[in-house]
Amino acid sequence: MEMAISFNTSSSFSTSNRNSRTLLSSSSSTSSSSSSSSSLPLSKQLSGLRLSPITFSAAKTSLNFRRRDPTRRAPIKCSVTEATETAAEKKSQLMRRRDIRNIAIVAHVDHGKTTLVDSMLKQAKVFRDNQFVQERIMDSNDLERERGITILSKNTSITYKDTKINIIDTPGHSDFGGEVERILNMVEGVLLVVDSVEGPMPQTRFVLKKALEFGHAVVVVVNKIDRPSARPDYVINSTFELFIELNATDEQCDFQAIYASGIKGKAGLSPDNLAEDLGPLFEAIIRCIPGPRIEKDGALQMLVTNIEYDEHKGRIAIGRVHAGTLQRGMDVRVCTSEDSCRYARVSELFVYEKFSRAPADTVEAGDICAVCGIDDIQIGETIACKSSGKPLPAIKVEEPTVKMAFSINTSPFVGREGKYVTSRNLRDRLYRELERNLAMKVEDGETADTFIVSGRGTLHITILIENMRREGYEFMVGPPKVINKKVNDQLLEPFEIATVEVPEEHMGSVVELLGKRRGQMFDMQGVGSEGTTLLKYKIPTRGLLGLRNAILTASRGTAILNTIFDSYGPWAGDISTRDQGSLVAFEDGTSTSYALSSSQERGQMFIGPGVDVYKGQIVGIHQRPGDLALNVCKKKAATNIRSNKEQTVILDTPLDYSLDDCIEYIQEDELVEVTPLSIRMCKNPKMAKKSR
Repeated sequence: MEMAISFNTSSSFSTSNRNSRTLLSSSSSTSSSSSSSSSLPLSKQLSGLRLSPITFSAAKTSLNFRRRDPTRRAPIKCSVTEATETAAEKKSQLMRRRDIRNIAIVAHVDHGKTTLVDSMLKQAKVFRDNQFVQERIMDSNDLERERGITILSKNTSITYKDTKINIIDTPGHSDFGGEVERILNMVEGVLLVVDSVEGPMPQTRFVLKKALEFGHAVVVVVNKIDRPSARPDYVINSTFELFIELNATDEQCDFQAIYASGIKGKAGLSPDNLAEDLGPLFEAIIRCIPGPRIEKDGALQMLVTNIEYDEHKGRIAIGRVHAGTLQRGMDVRVCTSEDSCRYARVSELFVYEKFSRAPADTVEAGDICAVCGIDDIQIGETIACKSSGKPLPAIKVEEPTVKMAFSINTSPFVGREGKYVTSRNLRDRLYRELERNLAMKVEDGETADTFIVSGRGTLHITILIENMRREGYEFMVGPPKVINKKVNDQLLEPFEIATVEVPEEHMGSVVELLGKRRGQMFDMQGVGSEGTTLLKYKIPTRGLLGLRNAILTASRGTAILNTIFDSYGPWAGDISTRDQGSLVAFEDGTSTSYALSSSQERGQMFIGPGVDVYKGQIVGIHQRPGDLALNVCKKKAATNIRSNKEQTVILDTPLDYSLDDCIEYIQEDELVEVTPLSIRMCKNPKMAKKSR
């Protein structure tokens, strides 16, 4: 079975040792291969494949892989673990713990991370045989289960052959990239999960780039290998090219590949020969991911990378002990930098065992633990030895790209449904969010009751809005805006890489839509056997605001849009995001069927009969540009003339817009009113005064 990798020689294999790495011959005899292996820096096996002789040309390079006979497979080695044991490490008196592995599972959204963790927990006998276990057990948050996505990173652990494996499940959406960035401080290696059909996607690139910057070992898991249109050879080649594009070292490029089906709980070293369980995956973790490098007898150092809250225990700091030993009841120093330290005492100590936290008296360096008793602990602070503790480097995350204005509710319906409605309530809640959400920023706005919240994307901020709504808060939010920069008097705006999977019959309308929003296509290719095309665009973040609904409409609900931040670039010009105006309520009152029957001829309505509305509330989408004021509360005139037949009113089904849809819909002069029971849109009264 043959497969090929193609890439340009200008960007790939720039160094001579990388050229020598790829010149592996499968046709050479056993003796010659064993004699040459000592000169090669890496092991010969790339995911169970052996490389055929390669012909280099000036324009293009092609690699041909031929599968090795599985019956003659030599014992697999991972060059990663061998490469990490350097002489410099021995000099620094750091040692590795062999009985612990700390790993993060990273991937693009919907590539099967959480499902794979489910299978790992089940096969490690974390649950009883007769215990009921729900699907995606790591997604414990209500919002996560409703949306089917992971929002917060979570810890668990399993034990395999006397080795404790701490597993951290991470989010896949680029909006929650800050969660992934800070979690990588806790681990020594990552499982990079890649879909067997889609291959590496934008978020795959982002999380892999971060892992490689930390110098972590990577095990590539080609998941969903049981899909009918699976193409594992293409996926491995694309992932290998991605490693080279991201300037991975030779050791990192020599990754171990595991083929798995997370939902069936099977894994193997080749796509055609899966074991009956995930044994090969566990073996690869222990073999390829090094144990934590620690200073066992040094002064205590623990970097706090996550925070949880418990009603009884208060704030719980989670992190990895880098050096020394942490004990329950111990007096410690909490440091942010060299000169700002304070003292505290550890009241309780927990380690992760199976699917829960287990109390512990001592935690040695290298393990991940949870610490109680420090009420004012923050993410990024160091818990250190009381006498000679020094802080670890602080956690750095990338800057936010989108901002939204939060303000108190000023509509006539204020206070009807919400519990917390004042600016003080709103301010306290937003600043409390910063303690846990490192990628978010909150600033005071122009007035005392306005706050500017900045995040990685609209989804990042929308999740905060939804959580606050469920907690009983009532407030208003403005439309999302991008955060621009000025460098050398030139206005720069954020650009993102957007990938759209769309059936060929809808490709024309999607391309036209992205073109209107200043998108520039740089790649187009067919995916799998289903007649789907993958389009890749570089597009301003402004052009992505409100794009998701428009793309679904243009493709009749078949397109899949993924985006990730790329870089800042010159201002791309004006973009019109919405062609139609809004239908605005004319007066306060209750909507009637009689009024709606004539109103629906003007456009699509958001409300049905019997709904309370107020003057300035948006009740529908106008079919033409510009806003139109309507009276949706008009009643039929009552006369004493008897009609022969009452007129039957047939109303169209109103549009049901979710919070995400409303935030995508609104424009500069509009607001979304958020309450625990309702989501309404209205015209901004301040903007209306300005326009007069």
